[in-house]
Amino acid sequence: MAALLALGSSLLWGAADFSGGLLSRRRPVLAVTWASQTIALLAVVLYATAAQDWARPGGTVFWYGMVAGVTGTSGLLAFYRALSVGPMGLVAAIATTAVLLPVLAGILRGEQPGALQAAGIALTVCGVVLASGPELRSGQPVRRSAIGLALLAALGFGGCLWALAATRGQDVAMLLFTQRSTNAAFGAALLLGTGTAARSAARFTAGDLPMLALIGLGDIAANATYALATRAGLVSVVAVLASLYPLVTALLARFLLGERLRPVQQVGAATALAGVLLLAT
Repeated sequence: MAALLALGSSLLWGAADFSGGLLSRRRPVLAVTWASQTIALLAVVLYATAAQDWARPGGTVFWYGMVAGVTGTSGLLAFYRALSVGPMGLVAAIATTAVLLPVLAGILRGEQPGALQAAGIALTVCGVVLASGPELRSGQPVRRSAIGLALLAALGFGGCLWALAATRGQDVAMLLFTQRSTNAAFGAALLLGTGTAARSAARFTAGDLPMLALIGLGDIAANATYALATRAGLVSVVAVLASLYPLVTALLARFLLGERLRPVQQVGAATALAGVLLLAT
């Protein structure tokens, strides 16, 4: 069950990232991030109200939710900025190393994956990095800011994965509510700080709402399934399976936009699949 939930979260994250990338070509990245996260917050509020799950968040859930909100938003903004100033393949490959943080946290907490699981973790992480397409043309200069931003994105994504997994045994709805409230408040503060021009450019049309809903609802559903997966299995294994989302995004681009997978991405996809099969055993 934990493996299926983790794989489901990777599918949802991959689809949300693909949709976010498409909409960000027409609208400001910060505005897309804030609007989609606000929709996700509304979805959590509606769910908690319908399910009468408005238990008061405990101190642990509250603080970890805030950490997940700040680190997740910071990681996403750093990631998009890095993509705009550096080689996308290199940036994506660095950002996918975010999975190492929750894996190490799980092992330090006493988790002991078996030999096959350990091999599966190694293969899957390597496969995801390769599937991100870390190719550079010979002699192509790389700005230091791109490397720094990619590392910051990896730290942010890793911190979010760690925080979501750190509250095992506690209420998932209240964790997500705290996280999304922080996302929305943090994003709104950044959006207001960019000035009038950016706010004017952030006005969406009615035609943008379905895409924004797909991004926000896909992201919150991915967070929920990941949090549930960490409660049913080893974090060191679940986090790796959930990190397959870059491969999902690449495959969607391949089949929906006609983008071709480079040879290194094909090798990465096969390597990641082999890792998943080992983890599934």
